[in-house]
Amino acid sequence: MQDACLVFVGSLNREAPYFQGARGVGLGVYSFDEETLETRKLAETGDVDNPTFLSVTPGGSHVYANSEVFTWREGVVSAYRFDRQTAALSYINKQPTLGSITAHNTVTRDGTKLLVANYGMGEGGPDRSLVVYGLRDDGGLTAPLSSVAHSGTGPDAVRQERPHAHSVTETIAGCVAIVADLGIDRLVSYRIGHDGGLTRLAESALAPGAGPRHVALHPGGRFVFVMNELDSTVVSLALDEASGRLTEIDTKPAVPAAARDGNHCADIQISPDGRFLYGSNRGHDSVVVFSIDQQTGTLALVDHAPCGGATPRNLALTPSGRHLFSANQNADRISILARDAATGRLTDTERFIEIGTPMCVKIVR
Repeated sequence: MQDACLVFVGSLNREAPYFQGARGVGLGVYSFDEETLETRKLAETGDVDNPTFLSVTPGGSHVYANSEVFTWREGVVSAYRFDRQTAALSYINKQPTLGSITAHNTVTRDGTKLLVANYGMGEGGPDRSLVVYGLRDDGGLTAPLSSVAHSGTGPDAVRQERPHAHSVTETIAGCVAIVADLGIDRLVSYRIGHDGGLTRLAESALAPGAGPRHVALHPGGRFVFVMNELDSTVVSLALDEASGRLTEIDTKPAVPAAARDGNHCADIQISPDGRFLYGSNRGHDSVVVFSIDQQTGTLALVDHAPCGGATPRNLALTPSGRHLFSANQNADRISILARDAATGRLTDTERFIEIGTPMCVKIVR
């Protein structure tokens, strides 16, 4: 089992009007062997409401699950421990997220904090866009250490009627967080203080109506890539670490022109060697593959690979980069795609994890 991985999955278990059914259990853990492609369920709990996004510590010992429940003015984020020896999930604690439609979270690179982004809908409640928590010695969450709120609108009156922070990503060098706000077409950079305080560094504007959703970082630290949900494009940008400002380098369509009207981009991932980028297309039901110029950060289209299902909401690469998992929300399966390291192309292995309404997948060694 030298090539065994742990696969953590969040699946929808409560109905929401903007999702097409809730057929999942909640939080699950699987093993995956990269040689045999065998997957095996290790643990599962339905105690988490709608864990639509997860973060997992590098060793797989702790999981942080957002609860995105439509009627709540505040979401919650829950901490769980996973014991490899007993294959057991155990609850630690939870905290309110100070905002509604809690969309994304990430553990800081130094392992001391959790950053949470709230998409936000309607009015009322604390309505914070970004919240910082400390991580206790037992892996539990402290009360919020700090928070900020965004303001503004975008040109899409339906989807950009207010700010919608969709993700938060810490830079490779650490201590700087980039928030992709779909509602205001901006990437907002913050310095994270040792005490968890947030200092706004810069706002970087994208094309009006782009709708930035998720961010991926080149392992070299120079380039940042953004998946735009509303106009189905991928943008590469240069990062100035000191100022937090991002400068656009290149923009490419994520789907063929004929498919753009019915498509909504979702997740974005980069191969471990930084040579290829992968983005999920909901509607076109594909994974777009780009090669990345290592000197300039520009993108070149390689392929549109079928995702092996419908509505690929989330993607995850194995640590080796040999396989890519596609959480196909409306197909009730996580497809396992083989990746060619030389060309970047994907091939469906026709192996999958059968699971109701998968929303998020994370993989660790």
